[in-house]
Amino acid sequence: MVDIIIIGGGPAGLSAGISAKQRNNNTLIITGDIKKNKLYKAARVDNYPGFPGISGAELLVKLTDHARDAGVDMITGKVSNILQTDDAFHVAYDNEIQMAKSIIIATGLSHGSLFPGEEDFLGRGVSYCATCDGMLFREKRVCVVCISADANDEADYLASLGCDILRITSRNIRINGDTKVVSLTVDGIDVPCDGVFIFRDAIAPHLLLPGLETNGAYIKVTPAGETNIPGVYAAGDCVGAPHQISKAVGEGLVAALTASEYIRMQKNKS
Repeated sequence: MVDIIIIGGGPAGLSAGISAKQRNNNTLIITGDIKKNKLYKAARVDNYPGFPGISGAELLVKLTDHARDAGVDMITGKVSNILQTDDAFHVAYDNEIQMAKSIIIATGLSHGSLFPGEEDFLGRGVSYCATCDGMLFREKRVCVVCISADANDEADYLASLGCDILRITSRNIRINGDTKVVSLTVDGIDVPCDGVFIFRDAIAPHLLLPGLETNGAYIKVTPAGETNIPGVYAAGDCVGAPHQISKAVGEGLVAALTASEYIRMQKNKS
């Protein structure tokens, strides 16, 4: 188990990683492909102090190299679920799980709308994590909504567990149920099922961690980067505008300092 897991490898997450490591925390960043980061695609950045005219790709590589040189561990993967227990957070990504004492969410903006019924039945038949929930649907019919590059691999994994899977590529769907999922409506046709696995390129933070308070599309935080869940912090575009690199870097630093103090207090209690 590490001290801090940071979800997201943009400016906020990398800044948080550097600062957390400087406070002697065992720190892990889990992030997607660097080339898919919106900063990487920026041809020119003129408002980041000290680096006028630098390309977004060059700046992001410099930040990443700085974090690695500082000793921050980094994993490329897509986080699908965070489970909180009494003494740890269990972070599921791809087909792996990492544990941490504290979490910093720095996922940037989440794009795309939810399907009707998706949030209503989260945890009651709707899942984003084959590793976490696949065994619950062994020998049951599940619909797998394939709208990410790795969705077919996840579907194959569910099939290997003994799930009866139906792959769905349409985005015109509605999830139906009462106390739990009972069917999926696809292009106007009802398909009976026991569960729905949805695989996107990105998942809204409040769906990653149920109970996380939001303010519209943003995670609700204090000036110190604290969320409503002790041990969980957030920084960068996911906490609100303006969506600027300098702001994200500063908030990453603040979240790391606050998380570090939380870790220190937890160690003193033990």
